[in-house]
Amino acid sequence: MYARPAAATTAALLGVGALFLPAATAQAAAPQNAASLAQATTETDRPLVVAHRGASAYAPENTLAAIDKARDMGFRWVENDVQRTKDGELVIVHDDNLKRTTNVEEVFPDRAPWKVADFTSAEIAKLDAGSWFDAKYAGARVPTLKQYMNRVSHNHQKLVLEIKKPELYPGIELDTLRVLRQEGWLDKSHVKSKLVVQSFSADSVKAVHAMRPDIKIGFLGTPAVADLPKYAEFADQVNSSHTTISADYVKAIHALKGAHGKPLEIFTWTVNTAAAAQRVAGFGVDGIITNTPDVVRDAVGDDD
Repeated sequence: MYARPAAATTAALLGVGALFLPAATAQAAAPQNAASLAQATTETDRPLVVAHRGASAYAPENTLAAIDKARDMGFRWVENDVQRTKDGELVIVHDDNLKRTTNVEEVFPDRAPWKVADFTSAEIAKLDAGSWFDAKYAGARVPTLKQYMNRVSHNHQKLVLEIKKPELYPGIELDTLRVLRQEGWLDKSHVKSKLVVQSFSADSVKAVHAMRPDIKIGFLGTPAVADLPKYAEFADQVNSSHTTISADYVKAIHALKGAHGKPLEIFTWTVNTAAAAQRVAGFGVDGIITNTPDVVRDAVGDDD
């Protein structure tokens, strides 16, 4: 976690009130694959199944191909990671460097250690973000947050958006909210049922909550049970690794009310096997974040 100077944070928050009034409802495009979306998990399903970085076991993570794959498999909820380029563009990538999921070392051999923050958005747009996963995805790109939100909207999907390593990108919370607003994702409809913003940084999600208290917030981690009430003051979810939780821990979360006065929730990650899915479903978790959403869906079944 990181802590920005209090005065600077206060000034930033006081200056954005008008900017983040709820926007007009965005007009959504018709889904390309109505048959598959007809099978999609609904708001009444428990646990919800969330495609981690898209359907990342089957397509290159955090690409448009990965969220399209999730759509084609019938999953409405996807998860992504947001970071910021040298010239201030928000892009969808998990690691703070570009080596693992792009060909950056070939395209820019003299730019080690290939940090996201050291490249412009135009430079990153040149990179192949698909071949590392499978040759059939050659030419896939690292999407900008704007491109990603456009595709999520087009697919009629919903989003768990993770602000990744915010300590590297001071002010990324405001930048993220600005893009969400521009893309029509801060209207009442989206905020109510289509968006969760999460981070491992309590300071980061507290900043989002202060600027837009209507947005559903998730804190990533497994705080001690005694500390959970402090997180419930600003969060609606405590989202923990599946290896760190128990039935008693889930019960302790559900015993509290979150920032919006509803029972505190838990989405657990990254659950990729049927056995693990059945285990955490037995604990009563509200959501399962997974690279293999089809495996999890088959293991826990649907409630509808």
